[in-house]
Amino acid sequence: MIQKPKGTADLFGDEARIWQYVEETARIIFNDYRFEEMRTPLFESYELFSRGVGDTSDIVSKEMYDFYDKGERHMTLRPEGTAAIVRSYVENKLFGPEHKKPYKTYYMAPMFRYERPQSGRMRQFHQIGVEVFGSTNPAVDVETIALAWDLLKELGLSNIKLVINSLGKNEDRIKYRQALIDYLEPHFDELSADSQTRLHKNPLRVLDSKDKKDIELVKDAPSILDFLSEESQKHFEMVQAYLTALDIPFEIDTNMVRGLDYYQDTIFEIMTDSKSFGAKTTICGGGRYDGLVEDLDGPETPGFGFGMGIERLVLLMKDEEVEIPNVYDLDVYMMGIGEDVQTEVLTLTYKLRQQGYSVDRDFFNRKPKAQFKQAQKQNATMVITIGDEEVENQEASVKIMAKRKEIKVPFSELATNFDVVYRQATMDTTAIDEYFNAK
Repeated sequence: MIQKPKGTADLFGDEARIWQYVEETARIIFNDYRFEEMRTPLFESYELFSRGVGDTSDIVSKEMYDFYDKGERHMTLRPEGTAAIVRSYVENKLFGPEHKKPYKTYYMAPMFRYERPQSGRMRQFHQIGVEVFGSTNPAVDVETIALAWDLLKELGLSNIKLVINSLGKNEDRIKYRQALIDYLEPHFDELSADSQTRLHKNPLRVLDSKDKKDIELVKDAPSILDFLSEESQKHFEMVQAYLTALDIPFEIDTNMVRGLDYYQDTIFEIMTDSKSFGAKTTICGGGRYDGLVEDLDGPETPGFGFGMGIERLVLLMKDEEVEIPNVYDLDVYMMGIGEDVQTEVLTLTYKLRQQGYSVDRDFFNRKPKAQFKQAQKQNATMVITIGDEEVENQEASVKIMAKRKEIKVPFSELATNFDVVYRQATMDTTAIDEYFNAK
């Protein structure tokens, strides 16, 4: 039997409905914040991510699915969303005067990383993310963080915590980089193999290590906040003040650096200690990347954004037993009794769907009792029965399930004016009688 690749999943049934609820909720919130959708290719040039994300990052050095196509071009499956959005922003000249400033966009898309599959971590995973281009105002940072916070709250999540930090400007990080190397070099032999490799290439990544010994060693490391320029310090203070004004609780973690090389100034993560993951886990993360557009051949343009994994969101929603609204109840179940009425059943089913109603029917010529059970199982609001007698009289039997009341409605009324029928039938029974007596 051919099976799905390791680290991937099939989505269907109730699971797919949870995903649809997450995506639909996100679209509503993004529209409230005036973000527009962007869709980029599933695969891009290898250089986009080696330059944009950084050669020393785990994503590029260890996790990317890269390959040479038939034209010997070095390509990669998209491992993250921001670099691809920036490439599109530059290539399509979205920085031009005809486009609104700041330029605000969002994406929902699959990403690919070759890593060990585990709970909430897949080789094909899906991200929801946003990007804002064109403003260095700290209010942009806070509004974007607030957007992520609002979305998670709207999805019914409560076991979450916002953590922030600042990485300063490039000049600040150069100074801090040397201080960190000076601190860690005497402990070189105690570091993990990965951290030994990173120490001189990208020492900030040592702070992000998950190795227990590394975590212990960096506890007393110098703080990046002590190396911030006056400009970055003021920016970070404003971020904190704005978050406080919005009553969004937060903590500062000076060892948080995020896993991508393009970040500077404000970074953040929204975390959970849900039992679904077995350890403290980040479900949303992002920050400011004011130099990335220039690195990818665009004009000087500040940027801020975040990404959140849908797989982790869904796991957390299940852990917190979030109730998913049922928007899939059936309006009408069409019951056809006998083979001779199937043309009428088919026609009326089609006509009701054209009027915007959800309609299901039987395709197996089952007995009325079996069909009625199907209608109950699907929680149908109405059951419309068509048999030989109904065809002869050109009137269908309409049963309102919640009221246990049955009425007769002309085929012509169902086919052309079902809105009135539905509204009246779902009101009180007196209104139903008055309406159909008048007819």
